Amino acid sequence: MSKVHNFTAGPCVLPQAAIDAAIAALKDFKGTGVPVICISHRTKEWESVMNECRALWRELLDIPEGYEVVFLGGGASLQFLYVAMNFLEHKAAYLDTGVWASKALKEAKGLGEAYAIASSKDKNYTYIPKGFEIPADLDYLHVTTNNTIYGTELKVDLDSPVPLIADMSSDILSRRVDVSKYTVIYAGAQKNAGPAGVAVAIIKKDALGKVSRYLPTMLDYRTHIDKESMFNTPPVFSIFVMNETLKWLKAQGGIDAIHARNVKKAETLYAEIDRNSLFTGTAAKEDRSIMNICFVMAPGKEDLADEFFAFAKERGMVGIKGHRSVGGFRASVYNACTQEDVDALVACMKEFEALKA
Repeated sequence: MSKVHNFTAGPCVLPQAAIDAAIAALKDFKGTGVPVICISHRTKEWESVMNECRALWRELLDIPEGYEVVFLGGGASLQFLYVAMNFLEHKAAYLDTGVWASKALKEAKGLGEAYAIASSKDKNYTYIPKGFEIPADLDYLHVTTNNTIYGTELKVDLDSPVPLIADMSSDILSRRVDVSKYTVIYAGAQKNAGPAGVAVAIIKKDALGKVSRYLPTMLDYRTHIDKESMFNTPPVFSIFVMNETLKWLKAQGGIDAIHARNVKKAETLYAEIDRNSLFTGTAAKEDRSIMNICFVMAPGKEDLADEFFAFAKERGMVGIKGHRSVGGFRASVYNACTQEDVDALVACMKEFEALKA
């Protein structure tokens, strides 16, 4: 079979080392003779995985004292509700930068007063709003740092006078962040941190317990902190692969090393999009994501879209079709995507241009 270059937005490409470890653990988990998907989460062998995974998150992101790391089912979409349940008392604001941000806001509106402090919806979410003021009377400000569908990214840690909460599902572990500026960081694993099935939440513990509403046991962050993410049976396989992915990331040199590689990959592909007469980027250049690179056929070349997709597929490009809501193309170049993969896509684009321009 010819080489496949996987640019899928999620579930996405994972490190081969993590995949190989998962295959081995499906046969025999840590010498127990039991597959990892059948292991009791109360065994010392499993508890060692949980402890190692938490420690790796702390190390890789330099998480300060006072923060807890929990692993939860339900993905980032359930975190939309967790956040509002645990922190919305009077009023919250959301930076509306795309579909997932607007869905998070919808969940908050179901529990209290919440509104969009700024929005880029007027230009189909192709930029990150700037220059907005953050009122001091908010319970929190929620941001989505990377927008997978539109290819935009908030690349700075905002200075906020109120608790800052971030959905980092699609750029967590891709660059360094100042965790101390956030009250909560949460992310679905299936972009940079592992397979689908688990979300990680990094929570400032002393910020909890401030709302007056009744908190259902399963939606109270304190439940999962107190029980070390094992109040109920955790998604063991997803956490196992997450742990192996973090081990791989550490072996690559950690966050700073992977960020340098991610920047190079993104710059390589954006340079070709800007140079190639058949394609054009969709996101504002100053807000371009280094994780999700979105582009379309150039004006007057729209009728070539299906032909290019088929052309690229024949050359091993997988997952480059844009989200169904925006069309076009999207190359997701998460941590485990290689420079070789990006170079292959660039070569494909150049070859197509030579045939059609």
